[in-house]
Amino acid sequence: MTLKAGQRVALAVDIRLTDSAEVAGVVVGILSLAAGTAGTVEQVVGHQDESADVREYERLKSLLDAFGGEMPTGSREQLEEKIDSLEPAWTAFQEQAPRVSVRVRFDNGFILDGAHEDVFVPA
Repeated sequence: MTLKAGQRVALAVDIRLTDSAEVAGVVVGILSLAAGTAGTVEQVVGHQDESADVREYERLKSLLDAFGGEMPTGSREQLEEKIDSLEPAWTAFQEQAPRVSVRVRFDNGFILDGAHEDVFVPA
């Protein structure tokens, strides 16, 4: 499901917010938001986690594109070989779908930020 800012949603699952807490030697309990708790999407953020190999591929490819024609043949070939070795990581990165997180303000006043969109259903 693709969420949009302003959209009404509800939690599809219970979300545990805290571990059990102890106050003055007494276990207070665990705080959770129950499935079905409704709120409004305030922000939607797409993330795509890049590995070190992906960042290196982007850097080297940019270098080759910008200065490859001016490089000595040996240096350019070395650079092309390194880019070719990083190509599988780049291809896998391109094929993965970006992770989407949201910020939701619940009707009870709680705010859940950075939650994966899959834990919500339309309200």
